[in-house]
Amino acid sequence: MSKQIPDAVEKLRDDIVFRDTLCGFDMEFHSTWGIFSPRAIDEGTALLLKYLEVNPTDRCLDLGCGYGPLGLVMAKMAAQGHSTLIDKDFVAVDYAQKNARINHIANADVFLSNGFSAIGRDQRFDVIVSNLPAKAGKELFYLYFYDALIRMEPGARFYVVTVNGLREFVKRVFKEVFGNYKKVKQGANYTISLAVKE
Repeated sequence: MSKQIPDAVEKLRDDIVFRDTLCGFDMEFHSTWGIFSPRAIDEGTALLLKYLEVNPTDRCLDLGCGYGPLGLVMAKMAAQGHSTLIDKDFVAVDYAQKNARINHIANADVFLSNGFSAIGRDQRFDVIVSNLPAKAGKELFYLYFYDALIRMEPGARFYVVTVNGLREFVKRVFKEVFGNYKKVKQGANYTISLAVKE
């Protein structure tokens, strides 16, 4: 006799839905189990959004977008610009696309990419952001930072949020790759770091 899946377990397949106000925009997000921070905006993303500067015509990129909070808010902030969201997880990409539709955001594209693999080397951005996963490995961060550099316009800004334990590493490598580093904000658990393409 096969065992039935309990109703409570079946219900776990339903979208997780929550609302939040980010940078003055009322947003609705759908997510699911297995995506990072599925039930609420995580602490690092919330901190970055408080200090992120985006101009109305900026071309923005969200590296490792998850279900889309950073990239979709940037699309709202850059109403005459454009936001590109990429992630290596097809489930995250599906939900980010869904959240763009739900929030009526037309100036955003979301697609699957392993790091910058699907972003042409000739594409240029004014703002790149990433909520860097602490366990990704420093080798991957080097790839991300150099790949970001070659796709940034002069004067473009690269913001990353990391756990505080990675702060000194990011500072050292930003200086190595970009020639500059600014600690925008250090919170209890996370640090916002900024590099500018000179």
